[in-house]
Parts: sequence; structure tokens; C-alpha cells
Amino acid sequence: MKTSKQAGTKTKAVRPSHTKSTSPREKATPSPRVIELKVGQRAPAFSLPDEKGKAVRLADCRGKKVILYFYPKDDTSGCTKEACAFRDSIEEIQENGAVVLGVSPDSVESHKKFVGKYELNFPLLSDANKTVVQAYGVWKEKSMYGRKYMGVERTTFVIDQHGKIEEIFRKVKVDGHIEEILSELD
Repeated sequence: MKTSKQAGTKTKAVRPSHTKSTSPREKATPSPRVIELKVGQRAPAFSLPDEKGKAVRLADCRGKKVILYFYPKDDTSGCTKEACAFRDSIEEIQENGAVVLGVSPDSVESHKKFVGKYELNFPLLSDANKTVVQAYGVWKEKSMYGRKYMGVERTTFVIDQHGKIEEIFRKVKVDGHIEEILSELD
């Protein structure tokens, strides 16, 4: 870009917005404005279909704590390990007055297969339109092998009985996560 000096100030020539860029960095799909929810805020309301196609609303869980976990993709190694950890700890979670809801952009049919294959004992919600992952601020730019793409950042929200966010676990590491959740519930 050209710069010029006028009256002691620098100005930069600006490329008109209608011209196309050839820079690979500028060709990347712009990421949506990321919302950063905070502890104490009201959790965004939602209604999503579960693996049976039945609508599940956050409001239906009022009076119970909700472990709302977002994961990238059904039947992948990390997501399977995380789902099975919740499955194996469901009794202890329920004894603490909580329910588990898993959310990913996968389809209802994909969730149905995933639940059946691993005998999951809690609902998986399909956010195929990505409205809820965006409302919770977990739809983010990711990078793998130098390639940038948009995807779900593994995140868990603990929502209290009144619908307020009690705790947020961002960039979750699957190993040891269920222990973090159980500790939070105690």
C-alpha cells in the first residue's frame, strides 16, 4: 500500500471494498462475532431435537442443574471418550440433582447411531443450524495441520436450577473432565 504525508500526518491508501483480495488470509471465511458468556449470566434459552427427534428445551430443566456440554463430532475418539465418561457417571450426576445434555452440530440420525452404539443414557441434541453453539460462543475458528476452519470448541457449562451459568469449562481436556464436573456438583 502507498502512504503519503499531508500536513504532518500519515495516511494509507485503502483498497476499495468492492475489489477482490488475492491474499489467502483474507479469503478465509470470516468468523461470526464470538459471544463470551460469563458465570452469573442467564444461560441462553434453546429448543433442540434429541436423538429421537423430540424437542428438548433448557426451560424444561428448570429446578435441576444442567451439565450442558458441547462437543465437535459424534463417534470420534475424544468425543466418544467424553460421552462414555458422562454415561458411566450418570448416577452420581443425578444424585446431585443434575441432568446431562450433549450438543453438537451433528444430525438427529447421527446422534441416534452414536447413542445406540455406546448405550448413552442421556440426550444428545442436534444443533444442525449452529444457532445454539453460536449463542453459547463455542463455534470458533480452529486450526489443524495449518488449515483453518470453523468448529465447536469443546466446552461445558454448569447451569444452576434457576437457569444461570454457575461454571464454565473452556477448551476441555477429556481426561479428568468428569472429575472436574463431579467436584463442581459436590
